Order: sequence, then C-alpha cells, then structure tokens
Amino acid sequence: MFTTRPEILGTFGVVASTHWLASATGMAILEKDGNAFDAACATAFVLQLVEPHLNGPGGEVPIILHDAKKKATRVLCGQGTAPAKATIAHYRSLGLEIVPGTGFLAATVPGSFDAWMLMLRDYGTKTVRDVLSPVIAMAERGYPLVPRIPAAIEGVVDLFTKEWKSSAAVYLPGGNVPKPGTLFQNRDMAATYTRIIKEAEAAGSDRVKQIEAARAAWYKGFVADAIDKFVKTESMDTSGRRNAGVLTGDDMAKWQATYEEPLSYRYGRYDVMKCGPWSQGPALLQQLAILKHLGIDGTDPTGPDFVHKVVEAAKLAFADREAFYGDPNFVKVPMETLLSDTYNAERARLVGDRASLELRPGKVPGFDNRVDYALAASQIRPKDFDAILGIGEPTMAKDKKQPLHMRGAAAGDTCHVDVIDRHGNMVSATPSGGWLSSSPVIPGFGFPLSTRGQMFWLDETAPNRLEPGKRPRTTLTPSFAHRDGEAYMPFGTPGGDQQDQWQLMFFLHHAHHGMNLQQSIDCPAFHTEHFPSSFYPRGAKPGKVVMEGRFPKETIEALKARGHDVEVGLDWSEGRLSAAAKDGEILKAAANPRGMQGYAIGR
Repeated sequence: MFTTRPEILGTFGVVASTHWLASATGMAILEKDGNAFDAACATAFVLQLVEPHLNGPGGEVPIILHDAKKKATRVLCGQGTAPAKATIAHYRSLGLEIVPGTGFLAATVPGSFDAWMLMLRDYGTKTVRDVLSPVIAMAERGYPLVPRIPAAIEGVVDLFTKEWKSSAAVYLPGGNVPKPGTLFQNRDMAATYTRIIKEAEAAGSDRVKQIEAARAAWYKGFVADAIDKFVKTESMDTSGRRNAGVLTGDDMAKWQATYEEPLSYRYGRYDVMKCGPWSQGPALLQQLAILKHLGIDGTDPTGPDFVHKVVEAAKLAFADREAFYGDPNFVKVPMETLLSDTYNAERARLVGDRASLELRPGKVPGFDNRVDYALAASQIRPKDFDAILGIGEPTMAKDKKQPLHMRGAAAGDTCHVDVIDRHGNMVSATPSGGWLSSSPVIPGFGFPLSTRGQMFWLDETAPNRLEPGKRPRTTLTPSFAHRDGEAYMPFGTPGGDQQDQWQLMFFLHHAHHGMNLQQSIDCPAFHTEHFPSSFYPRGAKPGKVVMEGRFPKETIEALKARGHDVEVGLDWSEGRLSAAAKDGEILKAAANPRGMQGYAIGR
C-alpha cells in the first residue's frame, strides 16, 4: 500500500507529534540522555507555542504513561475541574440554556501545567529549566507560522480588535494578521516560563523541590493571581453578551493532577487502554466490544461493509456515552456492564443492513439516563454553524459573516504526542484547550484559558451536568495498547468527537488489516456526526457520515443505498494521527501527513 512517508524504525528512541518542531524537541531531549517522560514534557510545552490555535498553557491534558521498570501503565489526569461557583443555577440566572463556547464562563482549572510537572517529578530525570528552555528560546526568537495559524487569526480578527484587545496585542502584531511562513514571537509566554524557572530555582538545587516550587508558582502564585484578577472582568462570548467568569485563584490552589488506573478491553492479542468515563475514551473500547460480535476479519478497509459496521458500532457506543458517561467522582457510571461482552452482544444485534437514524442508548438496570436526541438534532444549531458542526474542537471561525460573538466558535483540532525511549518507557498524551480563539489572552502572560466547561450540560438529569469541582466529560482521549501482555503502542489524534473514531480505524487497520503504523494512518478515513456534539452549540446530524474523497465511488454509492447521509470531503481531511510502537528491540513511529505538520522522528 502507498504511504506518504516511511514508518520510522530505530532502537534508541522515537517521538511522534502533530508538529515537527515539537517532535524534534522531544528527540533532542532523548539525545541528551532524557527519558520518554522528559521528552514528552518538552514536546508538549513546544506544542503550546507552535500550535496556539489548537492548545496552550491554559489548557488541559490526559496522559497514559508506561513505566518500563515497574511494568506499570497508568493514567495521569490533567483535566481541570469546574470552579466552585460554576452552578447550573448561576448559569441559568444569566439567561443561559447552554454553556458558552468561548469566553470566561466556560473556563475550568487549567490542568496541563500540573500534569506535566507531576509526571516530570515522578518519572522524569530532567529539571524545570531543561524542559522549558526550548519553548522559551522559540518564543523569544520566533517560530515559523504554519498556514492554519494565520487562518485561525483571520477568522477572529474583528473579535480581537473590538473586544479581546489583549489577544490582539499578541496575535495581531502591528495591527495585522501575520503571514504564513514568517517568524512569530510570543515574548509574554517566554517571560511567563522564564519566571517559572526563576521561582523554581529559588527553591534550591534539588530537582523535586524545584518542580514543587514551579507547581506552586502556577497554582498558588503569580499565575493564579493574574488569572483570578482577569477572569473577574467581562468578555464577549458566544451568548452575545459580555460575561465575567467564576474561576478563582482558590479553585486553582485546591486542584492537583491525579493518577488512576486505565480502563482496559481485551481484543485478540491486544489489551487496549483508555482513560475513564470523565473522558469519551471508553467509547473506543465499547466499539471494539461491539465489533467483536459483528466480525470484520477479511473486510476491505475501503469497502462498504467495513465502513457500515464501524459507523453503526460508533452510533451505539456514543449513544451510551451520552446516556451514561460523566465524572465518576460525581456520578455512578456502569462501566463494567458497558464493556461486558454480554451487553455488547445485545448491542451488536441492533446493527442491521440499513443505517440507523436514531440515537439508541442501551438499557442498564438501575439507570434511566435518557437523551433528548430530537432536541440535540434540532435546537441550538444556528444556520451559521450548519457547515461546521461535528468536525472537531472550536478553534477558528470559517465564515467572517458570522456575528461577532460567534467568531472563534467554529471547528478545528487539538494536539497529540507519542514517545518511546530505549528503556521501553512510553507516553501517549493529547494536550488541548486554551487555544487562541477560546478566550482573551491574559495580559502579559501570552496565553488564554480553556473553555472545556462548554462540554457540561445545564440539565440536572444528565450525568455530564455542570457541578462545582467536577471534570467535564472531555473528548481528549489518548490511547495505549499492550500486545501479548507486553507494553506495545501509544497512539492518538486530535479531532474532538472524532478522536475515538479515527483512533479506532487506525487500530483496526493495524490489528485486522495487517498494515504498519504509517499505512494505518494514511488509509482513507471517515467519521459520523450522528450523535450530539460535545462542543457548542451541541447539535447532531442523524445518519451523517463524512468520508475522504479517496474512497471508491462504489463504496460511497453502496453506503448511500443503505441509508447513510454521505458527505464526501477532501482527499486528505480526516484525522491527525500519530503513533509509536515497540516490537521487540525495534522502535517504530509514524505521523499524519494531513495538514502538513505532523512528524515522526527516531534513531
């Protein structure tokens, strides 16, 4: 099969991410005798700078990591929680029926920094200076802009100029949209991280004490103080009004990243691992459990039978996501049942020869989590959003004719990084949030806050309802697989609700169709928008399937004949996957050609 680039092979270490500068940074850390955890940290901090339309320091990250020495695979949750004052009653009192997609009201505690620092402390070997120096250098000297960054800024230029003037100060140098390929500096971000290093090293020469001082500076010190003050001001959001936020320094001081065990599902030779139901990750496991009963051995990866079965399995698993998933610290989630073979054998029997146009969550004794699908498929869906719902995360407006308050609420992506070192340590992480069009830049700090709170429902009956101290059910969902009992493959992709569809396809191509990592990424891909979106304005498109133009015409026509609402997209438009694997002594890596940014490197 044709591939756009080779599958990288080596024995020393591999790094794959959604931007070549980040991958190169991670590899440089490995070359300086850092381990996979050190390299992943440095890679992630560079991603915050060079993909500002997709993530930032004010965002969040879920991480799945493997410690080769202890032979232990763990989840590190860097998803921040809702503020103490974030209640349904408060948002209803503002006349809201849905959490805005931009601005301060959707802000959760920014969890990314603490998660990376915690992993660096517990598993890394490098210092705060070591992992922050590369991003500081690039922010001060400048980095070349990929075309999608100016495009993102262009979509929100009026909003920045008229409303979010602190964002204009950073992203409209000289009052103009920067041009692709030019060097772009973010000196405020460089100054922020330089001060973090200064406060870390003021704690003495001990590496751990320096990391703890850095964490304190962010969550109890000067960063938290600035966020507390700025969020009290009002900013324009997608409600069409200027609103102050409810996030405080106290919320930040009381929060820390946490470790937990991954959920796992056995599929043939593989044990596939995901984060818990505070993410959408278990939906991938449930799709595997359904497909196990549908049988896809021998299917053509670009044929109608494969696409139909995968789409219908996704509809069922994501219906259960809507009905049952939420932060398990707040709601009971019947995960054991949802991943059981008995339950999913029943779910698989619902898949027929025709496309389903209903949302069909399963029935679990003791649970009555109904979803108003008609509401999701009809309301809160302005005409301006018809062309952009369900593509991914709201990073950039595509239509400058949109009302000013709607700018920045359109579709986009996030980031991903995979690392394996020569010792067999592995990291899979999906950083996101705090993109340049999410909320105004914090003056003098060079970055905005996340709007992950838009994923909460203002519905007291929903498992993902808004509650103080609760994690929103994030779409961020790194993946990890063991093979034959050995740690084998970290992988993942940006893409909002599509992440656990594109990752599923990648895994099936590798596990069922015998493709290598790069072939699995390059193979034509698709997704369905059948279920309610996790992002503002939360609409759904029953029966909708979006397919790359490289699919055979015969496949597309056969799917239409089965009742699927097929939209043919661009030839290379679905997913931004990356992956790494350890096959005996050989390390492998691959990255996505779509978007012309992803890069895998190793030796």
